[in-house]
Amino acid sequence: MRATAAVLLVLCLLTISHAWDCQEVVNIKNLMQIDAGLGQVVATDTSQIPYYLVGDKWIRMPGYLMHITVGPGGIWGVNKDYAIYKYVAGNWVQAAGLLKQLDAGGDQFIVGANMDDTPFCLTSSATVGYKGPGSPLPWTGLPGAVKYYSCGPFGCWAVNKNDDIFLMSLNQDCQNKGWSHIEGKLSMIEVATDGSVFGVNSAGSVYTRDGITASKPEGTGWSNIPMCMLMGHVTYDLGRLWVVSKSAVTMVCTH
Repeated sequence: MRATAAVLLVLCLLTISHAWDCQEVVNIKNLMQIDAGLGQVVATDTSQIPYYLVGDKWIRMPGYLMHITVGPGGIWGVNKDYAIYKYVAGNWVQAAGLLKQLDAGGDQFIVGANMDDTPFCLTSSATVGYKGPGSPLPWTGLPGAVKYYSCGPFGCWAVNKNDDIFLMSLNQDCQNKGWSHIEGKLSMIEVATDGSVFGVNSAGSVYTRDGITASKPEGTGWSNIPMCMLMGHVTYDLGRLWVVSKSAVTMVCTH
């Protein structure tokens, strides 16, 4: 059975090699979620164990998390009870509030969504300055309802419970002008540190947004990235596309 799975994976990698050169990440198994930013890669597995990539070795981080993020805002995570943590000096320090998903890819600010799909933002000064209990933590509620939320240099992208896609311009003080609807359907979406946008739909297909620039943050359209496995999660940083399949196989691809 294991040999058959290996053969299928090889065929899969050969199938998509015309567009992206993908290799299985063999030294980590059963990942559930992965995030890359500023040259760093973090992940959680199906046992909710968090990891940090150093070279080609996945180093276990302390604690248990169901979602982890890395970016200009630092390393943050949430556990199964929706408690929020920031990684400070090698340890997780709990922060006030409850979120099911969060993202550190904005300009040193944090965004996230709670159990009721209410979006929140934490200003850059509070994000960077948070050291533990006693530090100010003024979460700002944002309009709308989203289940997954990610930011980059040209804006913040989100999807709601119906897989509708939205874009918001958000500054370091969490000031915004509301959401703009973007055509298409995605079940999760990630914005890279360079502004690239990638996502996965409910059918497990991977897409990237074309034509994104500072003057046209909404881009021009969606392009499918062929994958021969059903994908559940995606992230991108410094030319590497990290994808986790719905069967918990992790691959890293270059274009």
